[in-house]
Amino acid sequence: MTLEALTASIPDYAKDLKINLSSVLSQEGLTRQQLWGTAVACAIAARNPQLTGAILAEAAKEMTPVALNAARSAAAIMGMNNIYYRFQHLVQNEKYASLPARLRMQAIRMHGSDPVDFELWCAAVSAINGCGACVASHERVVREKGLSEETVQAAIRIASVVHAVAAVLDAEAASPAAV
Repeated sequence: MTLEALTASIPDYAKDLKINLSSVLSQEGLTRQQLWGTAVACAIAARNPQLTGAILAEAAKEMTPVALNAARSAAAIMGMNNIYYRFQHLVQNEKYASLPARLRMQAIRMHGSDPVDFELWCAAVSAINGCGACVASHERVVREKGLSEETVQAAIRIASVVHAVAAVLDAEAASPAAV
């Protein structure tokens, strides 16, 4: 399904999301790679197959294969890291922070894409996954590397809308009327 067809299939009760999806995927303030990489990483994190497929197809037209793979890597690695570091944050036992993670995280250094873009994608996925420690860490890095608050906010807008659209599509698929 194309992104246009998927957007058209969003039900009327979620009209705001339909409008917002089109808006955030055409907003200024992000490079094309930042915008589509954020959309890819967030769609994967939001776990809706139709939305992920539509965004991947559209992103493939806008991004290099290396950048597209890096956005996928950001979603994958943050899926693991967000759980691990959210646990450390929530448990409030400083001993865990002193223990080695013993988790392979080479994707953070070896993704082959622009490091700032990768960090931005990690921040957006972390927002979806609810890891405050990772959001703060990645936001700090992108700000130190020169991205503005407005750029970060634009990426988080994508995360919020993509996540909400995925939830609506999942709910529609589970609806008795859809069966």
